[in-house]
Amino acid sequence: MAQFEQLHSSVPGIASVIERMRAFSSARSPAGGAADGVAVFNRVYLTVTETVRRTVPRQTAGGAFPDRPAAAALDVRFAERYLAAVDAAAAGERTPDCWHPLFQYRHHPGVRPLQFALSGINAHINHDLPLAVVDTCRTLGCAPPDLEEQFDRVGDLLLMLEERIREDLVPGPDLLELADPLTHLFGSWSLERAREAAWSTALVLWRLREVPLLAEEFRRRLDAGAGLVGRFLLTPCR
Repeated sequence: MAQFEQLHSSVPGIASVIERMRAFSSARSPAGGAADGVAVFNRVYLTVTETVRRTVPRQTAGGAFPDRPAAAALDVRFAERYLAAVDAAAAGERTPDCWHPLFQYRHHPGVRPLQFALSGINAHINHDLPLAVVDTCRTLGCAPPDLEEQFDRVGDLLLMLEERIREDLVPGPDLLELADPLTHLFGSWSLERAREAAWSTALVLWRLREVPLLAEEFRRRLDAGAGLVGRFLLTPCR
């Protein structure tokens, strides 16, 4: 797509996103980071973003990302929404409702690392991702169907990384008993289903752009709904 060629400058934007995430991680001491739920999510998301950065430049004919500038643009717009929430919290401002539970309960001693990661991913996928699709379409001058392949490829990468997240954050079988509430909590949320819902939401938001008041109401409801789920995911399990 010719209109995407102008966005080759978006690829370095991924480097800027990674730099900001690394700065957030380095600002926390090892002990503080271990107890900070936002740092837990940041570590997981940094791993995802670094993998995207390694994959995008290796694009070849039929490679991982068929349109490198579009894929980079979507990834950057996506990450910027999370980083905006980090900046808002650092400035003492209220974050979007979807992020509010994670920042509010980030130091709760009864919440496990996996729960923090799930709450952050819930906010980012269910709220930020559809908005990032719309943001990217406006930047590129295209419509969501033009980004569907890039959306699916990035989503496939997230699914592959989900296994790594499980390995890092899910307790071993000797610690995670069948009756452990975390077992049921982990099984109640699906990244794949969330990604599918995010695409449908992006299509609705795109159609609503010609009715600004309705679009804003829909966005507010989306934000509140994601925040409600995020709060449930942070129910103390110990």
